[in-house]
Amino acid sequence: MDFGTYKTLLVEHREKALLVTINQPESMNALAAAVVEDLHALTGVLARLGTDANWPVRGIVITGSGQKAFVAGANIVEMNQMDPDAALAYGKRMHDVTLRLEALPVPVIAAVNGFALGGGCELAMACDFLYASANASFGQPEVNLGLVPGFGGSVRLQQRVGIGMARELIYTGRRIKSDEALRIGLVNRVLDDNEALLEAALATIAEIASKAPTAVSNVKNAINEIAGLNVADGLEAEARSFTKAFETEDSVVGRAAFVAKSTPDFPGR
Repeated sequence: MDFGTYKTLLVEHREKALLVTINQPESMNALAAAVVEDLHALTGVLARLGTDANWPVRGIVITGSGQKAFVAGANIVEMNQMDPDAALAYGKRMHDVTLRLEALPVPVIAAVNGFALGGGCELAMACDFLYASANASFGQPEVNLGLVPGFGGSVRLQQRVGIGMARELIYTGRRIKSDEALRIGLVNRVLDDNEALLEAALATIAEIASKAPTAVSNVKNAINEIAGLNVADGLEAEARSFTKAFETEDSVVGRAAFVAKSTPDFPGR
């Protein structure tokens, strides 16, 4: 599959994973308009991904180039020239990117190698889960500039860490290190260095790739739907997801393999 060519992104096929590197180290991978447009174009291509086991990609890893930053934030030099209408369009474009990442039928891991501030933290939180290097740091520092989060931070940070902690981090603009991010539940794992970080993220994609493709897609969609629902409505959504799973060939193959004590060969349908 042709994933396209981009000025600000490196896109590499790594067995069952697609490694996407934001490649603007001179600006610490800030989300300039050109980066946002490339991410928008790439996520448009990825939106056409299937779940068939023969598809070449079963997971996405997003990281930043260099040793200092995943994404240091939005491009403040560009933002300084924006009026409210331009700022709204800029934010909405990144909203589209993050919603597309959440809607993909495969898992997306943010491999955070350094600064993930403002828009960088917001991009990472749109991924299914976050792995971080020991030198990573996170924050929503918009209030330091008289601004507020504009790429989803007000929504997703409270979903990740709870409303009280989200308020504290956003109101203060405080930056936290990876060990603190792990403690409050913002990240899933902390790795010693960038090499170990990528290895861990790619290994997790490989592990997930051995599971039923339709089940992974189905449960990702269900978890996204259930977020924010009350218990009763959440259970109804889970019931729909559970029923849908029984309608797939993957479920037939998986259950039969369990009974036969054999390894399932999932068709992805």
